[in-house]
Amino acid sequence: MKFTTLALALVCAPLVACAADETKTTQEESKAVPIFDGKTLNGWKKVGGSGEFKVEDGCIVGFGKNVRGNTFLRTVKEYGDFEFTYEFKFDDLTGNSGLMFRAAQKPGENGRVFGYQCEGDNTKRGWSAGLFDEARRGWLFPVKNGDEHKFHREWFSAEGNRVFKFDGWNTFKIRCKGNHIQTWLNGVKRVDFVDTDKENDTRKGFFGLQVHGGKSCNVRWRKLVIREL
Repeated sequence: MKFTTLALALVCAPLVACAADETKTTQEESKAVPIFDGKTLNGWKKVGGSGEFKVEDGCIVGFGKNVRGNTFLRTVKEYGDFEFTYEFKFDDLTGNSGLMFRAAQKPGENGRVFGYQCEGDNTKRGWSAGLFDEARRGWLFPVKNGDEHKFHREWFSAEGNRVFKFDGWNTFKIRCKGNHIQTWLNGVKRVDFVDTDKENDTRKGFFGLQVHGGKSCNVRWRKLVIREL
């Protein structure tokens, strides 16, 4: 009986060790890491328009007056499936900005940025954390046109105005797994979208912080953290 028990233990030990190693590997792969060090713009580069970026008080600040074209501070690295959280605020009383994800550029060193964007909206439209397709299809959720989508637009605006902090920091979360995209604003789910357009269903790309073209844009990001899936 003792021999049988010992033999069983010897057989099971490698299996337990393998399971522990697999769990450890999974945990290591899913570890959340910052993509901004809080001090420098290492790992980032500016593309697009005439807006500017700097680091101030542990934040990335995007700014500009009479900005020509949309300007982006993009990551050098590209990402596929992930959960990504960040904090964002407007210094302007009203404005428009966004955060690109799974984004790409048209040919050329300063080629046009395109792809998915998580909206930042400091107006009473209230579409923050909405899903926009920059330089391609436009609004994916909510759908901008059509009477059949009016209810969703009105509901999305009301909820956005209730949740968004117009004069403070807001916490955004983006989750991408395959063609399934979800967003949250201050803990409230905003978008749950499955992209069935195979021509534009981008599965990997860079992150990009937007200074929107126009008279004025002053925005801040901090605590940009990713967990790759």
